[in-house]
Amino acid sequence: MRTTHSHCMRKLQCALYSAVAVIGASQGVYAADSVAPDAEPIRFAPAAAHAEAYSKGVSLKQLVAEALKNNPEIRAAANEREAASQRVAPAAALDDPMLEAGLLNLPTGSFSFNREDMTMKMLGLSQRIPYPGKRALKRDIAERDSESVAHAYQETVNRIARDVSTTYYELAFVQESMRVVQQNRAVVTQLLKVVEGRHSVGRATQVEVLKTQTQLSRMSEEQIKLERERPMLEAELNRMLGRPAHNAPPLTLLPKLDTAAASAASPEESTWANRPQLRALQTMVSRADRALELAQKDRYPDFDVRFAYGQRDSMPDGTRRSDLVSMTVAINLPVWRATKTGPRIAEAQALQEQAVNLYEAQRNETATRLHHQAATAEQSLRAARLYDAEILPQSRLTFEAALAAYQVNRGELMPMLDAQMAIFNAELGYASAVSSYHKALAEIQFLSGGATEHTMNDHTGSMQ
Repeated sequence: MRTTHSHCMRKLQCALYSAVAVIGASQGVYAADSVAPDAEPIRFAPAAAHAEAYSKGVSLKQLVAEALKNNPEIRAAANEREAASQRVAPAAALDDPMLEAGLLNLPTGSFSFNREDMTMKMLGLSQRIPYPGKRALKRDIAERDSESVAHAYQETVNRIARDVSTTYYELAFVQESMRVVQQNRAVVTQLLKVVEGRHSVGRATQVEVLKTQTQLSRMSEEQIKLERERPMLEAELNRMLGRPAHNAPPLTLLPKLDTAAASAASPEESTWANRPQLRALQTMVSRADRALELAQKDRYPDFDVRFAYGQRDSMPDGTRRSDLVSMTVAINLPVWRATKTGPRIAEAQALQEQAVNLYEAQRNETATRLHHQAATAEQSLRAARLYDAEILPQSRLTFEAALAAYQVNRGELMPMLDAQMAIFNAELGYASAVSSYHKALAEIQFLSGGATEHTMNDHTGSMQ
């Protein structure tokens, strides 16, 4: 595609050069009266004069890989995922056992260990055992939390990949637009020299000169706007790549019109249901179910099992006393159901319904955004094809026809200028449509949970 467009531009510019030669040969008055003897001949810039630097651009695949490696937000999400996974095992662990030591029934009158039969030195150990099923539910809740955080991590990865992709495409569009502006500005500058030369010998009107200057000023205005947008996009891309702000920005390439990716990005339910954010919300629904079960089990008591060993001294006459052991089981009595257990169950039920509603809301939003982006992609693709197949070729044919008429003194310069501006606007429109198309594809891939996979494919290349 690029070869065809560049060939056409070279053909048009060679024709423009021929027009200047016609002016010099067949209208000698222009050469004699308007061009100084030592003036340099007018030369039109080649079609790819400003495209050489773009041939060394960085591919999107490289930038996404760099962002996934260096982006601090991704590293923070990975740390959070690791922390959540470490909370699973402690959630189901028993409470630490209690070790107890003391003296029992020591008489205050003598503080003797051998006078009273019940005086002993005691060592005890106790352990709280939750009601059956509570520990498993606590572990399930912690596992669901860990799964949700893991899905959130993948969502962060996909979002950063999407953001890198869309910023890359925006920056590529700006850089391509700057190339188009510079290329066409050079052509209009040469046309301005031609019309000024003709005006100096009375073969062009002042209106033609002013209109050409106006078109040149409009291109300068477009250039200023692009130069304002470019550093902002470069800084944003550096931020997502984890690079310092003062680092040199990457040089991007506007991708080819990849029509094969459109069919792979259809917003089917089986596709967008795999989005990590939706899977995280599904996990939270399951977590809320477990939390409700756990709240209901709080109506049942836990157990405190205690074992104690008591050592007794011999009697004053030397008779040996037997040591004593004891074991007890205590339970808590959940009698405050109206003010404690009941409200906790109601809270768990409300949170369960909230989790379900949040999932449904996000699911509907994802579906809406997917269909919106699919429509944007289709519209941009149709626009790009229209520019490539009809508008650009027609504009170039119009220019060639205007130039041919001008070369034989049967046409005016202004139709040729208008045709050149039509080519300029069509090239910008084509670049904008291609950029919008690929940004929509990146958004579709992100919403369907596969943004990383799509952007890691190298779709980059030259625009034309």
